[in-house]
Amino acid sequence: MSNREDITSNIIDVLGDMENPKVRFVTREPFDVDKLALTQFPALLVTTGNELREENTMGGNRRGTLEVNIRGFVRSDGRQGFVQSVDQKRNELIERIEETLNTQRDRELNATRAATTHVTTVEVVDRNPPLGEFNMIAEVRYSFTKGAV
Repeated sequence: MSNREDITSNIIDVLGDMENPKVRFVTREPFDVDKLALTQFPALLVTTGNELREENTMGGNRRGTLEVNIRGFVRSDGRQGFVQSVDQKRNELIERIEETLNTQRDRELNATRAATTHVTTVEVVDRNPPLGEFNMIAEVRYSFTKGAV
C-alpha cells in the first residue's frame, strides 16, 4: 500500500474508534449531509489532500508533508437546557479529533517511515442550525525512499 494510503487509513481507523463524542459516520466518499439520519451524527468526511515532497538526504531518502482534510458535521436539536448547542458540539468534536490524532502522532508507520502529525487549520463553515460544519487540515510529515508512492 502507498504511504499516502497507509496514513489516511490509519486516521480513519483512529477517528472511527474515537469516544466522547463517538463519531457515528466516517467515510472517504462524499455524501449529502442533508440526507443523513439523525443517528449518523456526528459525521466525518476524510480525504487525502495536497502533499509537499522534498529531498532529505543524498541517498534517496525524501520527506513528504501530506495534508489530510477532515470535514466534520454535527447536529443539535436546538432545545434549551442540557442539550448542547451546535457551536458547543462543533467545538467539542474539533478538540476531541485533535486529541485523538495527538495520541499516536506516528500514524503507526515503521521506523524507516517515521511520521509526525499535527492539526494546522480549523475553519468553521457557516450553516443554518441545527447543522454545524467545520474543515480541519491535519499535516502528516513522514520520510520515505525515493520512488515510493
